Amino acid sequence: MAVGSDERRVESMDGGPGSDRPDGLDRADGVDGAEPDGRPERPGQPVGSRAPHFIRRSRPLHLSWQVLIFLLGLAVVGLGVVLLPLPGPGWVVIFLGMGIWATEFVWAQLVLRWTRRKVTEAAERALDPKVRRRNLVLTGIGLAVIAGLGAWYLGRYGLTAPWNLG
Repeated sequence: MAVGSDERRVESMDGGPGSDRPDGLDRADGVDGAEPDGRPERPGQPVGSRAPHFIRRSRPLHLSWQVLIFLLGLAVVGLGVVLLPLPGPGWVVIFLGMGIWATEFVWAQLVLRWTRRKVTEAAERALDPKVRRRNLVLTGIGLAVIAGLGAWYLGRYGLTAPWNLG
């Protein structure tokens, strides 16, 4: 199947004709066994349905399973979206819902791989000594500004709350 300019071939897990899925498809590899970004695929990370064997054997049961997984993932992602403006782990819950979807849907697996790659790159950039030094300096300046504003407010108004000034 073609996804944009990225063509993928789909084959069974063992590469042979004896597939567990009713449609004969167990795994979607990148072209020539590479991931979409051109890196070789790491072994032990199959792409595709992780439903139990007895579910994958029956097409109606497998379709029902996919609908159930989709609705469960949608509920968890929806909860995460609600938690974004509230105090709570909104992004963690959203990625948990994506993980639920990734147990069954290739598109969610690819999104999670891309996200994991981007988070790793950001963590590596943050550990760069120049970037760390810049972040520490900016944090120090920000704290100094906040402390200065707090000292000015206390000197001018004392311990009076801002909404009681009028």
